[in-house]
Amino acid sequence: MPDRSSPARRRRPAPPAVRPVEGEEAISTGTVRLEQDRDDPDGWTVLVNGVPSSYVDVGDPTNLVFEYHQWTAAVLDAVRDGGPLRAVHLGGAGCAFPRYLAATRPGSRQLVLEVDAQLVEVVRRSFGAAGAAGFKLKVADARAGLGPVPDGTQDVLVRDAFAGDQVPGHLRTVEFLREVDRVLAPGGLWIANLADRPPMPNSRAELATAFEVFAHAAVLAEPGVFRGRRYGNALLVASQAELPEQPLVRALSGGVAPARLVLDAEARHFCAGSGVLRDVDVRPPFPPPSPTPPEDSPA
Repeated sequence: MPDRSSPARRRRPAPPAVRPVEGEEAISTGTVRLEQDRDDPDGWTVLVNGVPSSYVDVGDPTNLVFEYHQWTAAVLDAVRDGGPLRAVHLGGAGCAFPRYLAATRPGSRQLVLEVDAQLVEVVRRSFGAAGAAGFKLKVADARAGLGPVPDGTQDVLVRDAFAGDQVPGHLRTVEFLREVDRVLAPGGLWIANLADRPPMPNSRAELATAFEVFAHAAVLAEPGVFRGRRYGNALLVASQAELPEQPLVRALSGGVAPARLVLDAEARHFCAGSGVLRDVDVRPPFPPPSPTPPEDSPA
């Protein structure tokens, strides 16, 4: 976890109208609970159906507490030069990573797709307007919401969408990854957060599927997860462009939460024997349509 006492941390008071309140309430997909950090009153954990889904620091959007957020930032810094990015985030919760990108890469054009309209309202009420935070927030299923995005326009797509502790099946298939590839610009990155347990079947299956679409792919996780010692997050990274191994290794080994990288040939060996995930294997194949057309959040 980042050093909270560091004088380098940039504090900014939350706008007067933005006052997170600890507690739980119902949303369309279950429940959301906000819990204040006992060690830092500016820190708030967003739990969706009991699962920690975001940590939002209302005073410092550059403060990434979750390991996989730190890894995502390290990957982007290793692969993409500093500067604005065109990004689509599949899954929102508290929108901690879009807030981070807006703060560290000013001028980035970001779209966040979140399926739960009531969760969006809670996040807006608790943490402030999306536009002011540097991104556009749209209520839509991640796959359906990606449809209108023009071809070849995005530098990075980040998937952080869960139903409980599992990624929805329709966001894991080869058909979906072809849609991801469609909207990525040359050299664009697909970064997908997933949860896994020994012997990492989810990571192996998603890697095998990624190699059906992308020329290069990697998976990274805390070394103990690779050793089969515990359940934890893993991150899948894929691109049509070569991924720079040494810069990635350096970026991922030097942070607060070091991660092991398995890339390309080693990754192909790691996922050997895993079947490719296809739409036909997902039941139901697609989520039911929303009763009303998805609307852009006015925030």
